[in-house]
Amino acid sequence: MIRKLKSGESRLYSRKPDARTGKRRNLGTFPSREAAEKHEREIQYFKRRGGDQAVKP
Repeated sequence: MIRKLKSGESRLYSRKPDARTGKRRNLGTFPSREAAEKHEREIQYFKRRGGDQAVKP
């Protein structure tokens, strides 16, 4: 979820509220809505790609 702040920036929040606190987690503040949407797409990509492709040290 993306919300516009009073400062004009956009903040990205998690889709689901935290069960313990009832609030959504802050996933970052961005200068524009487009930047926040781009970051949200990146998050969804890494969530869905699976764990077998992770870089191992």
